[in-house]
Amino acid sequence: MRVWRQLTDFVARHGSAALITVHDVKGSAPREVGARMVVRPDGAFHGTIGGGQLEFRMLDIAREMLAAGRGPARIVDQALGPDLGQCCGGRVKILIETFDQQDLEDLAPLVAAEAGGGLFEVECRMDGGRVRREISSAVGDDRWTGWHETHGEVRTPVLIFGAGHVGRALVLSLAPLPYSIRWLDDREDAFPSHVPANAKAVRMWAPEAEIAEARPDSLILVMTHDHPLDMAIAAAALRRDFPYVGLIGSATKRARFEKRFRELGMPEEKIRSLVCPIGLPGIADKDPAVIAASVTAQLLQVRERGGLERNLSPPAASNDT
Repeated sequence: MRVWRQLTDFVARHGSAALITVHDVKGSAPREVGARMVVRPDGAFHGTIGGGQLEFRMLDIAREMLAAGRGPARIVDQALGPDLGQCCGGRVKILIETFDQQDLEDLAPLVAAEAGGGLFEVECRMDGGRVRREISSAVGDDRWTGWHETHGEVRTPVLIFGAGHVGRALVLSLAPLPYSIRWLDDREDAFPSHVPANAKAVRMWAPEAEIAEARPDSLILVMTHDHPLDMAIAAAALRRDFPYVGLIGSATKRARFEKRFRELGMPEEKIRSLVCPIGLPGIADKDPAVIAASVTAQLLQVRERGGLERNLSPPAASNDT
């Protein structure tokens, strides 16, 4: 979540907003330091600090602070077990702040840094009861007497070739997740009228050029309307060293593609790295939404591990469409 953009949007539309941040954690807790949620005066919110009684209580405090008007920040020290009956058993400190229209100018640099992509460090200190933030120029400076926060997000690039039923379902499934999607199809009017904010729909003219220009950490999904086109895109992708190259289809389709790849002289290691069928093993349902959910889980595993093992066996299920 782009917290500063969300916060300024709430302030602009509703006059004020609160920011709830997990400031410190000792022991086991539902979320890590830096987890955040943004709260409107009516109680609507984006983000989470872990749910349960902790989140409910912090939301109540945030709404009370918003109702009282712009004021000092508050740090709530909470033992999860004795105080809230949560089984985590750890202890957390939660920072709650309120913002209104007069804060928009100070928030603008944070919004701009966030929009630039990637992570950035912010130096924080208390100033008159409120948190003053400055984008770090020298993180780790011993003279700094406050604390540091990390903001922004790292989005993994994904290229999805094909805007059919599964492609559409997959783009929607990935919409709330930390991916940056380049969605490609060569057909006119292939895309829906609206696409998620983290996706860019592109009329495809040169698929092999798209592969050549993709970042090395890109995840590649091939699911076009045309098997020869699938073949060309998959072959181009396998010639590079992407963490994940997935091809929609059955074991039979995989076998045919493997035969053609060998005829092209492609190394066996590259051929084995192809993920086909795509998605988690054991999920046989071919409904586009189910395939999309399964593939999304697989891509999250890839992101978590930093790439699939090259000898990963293909799932037993088929997602031929």
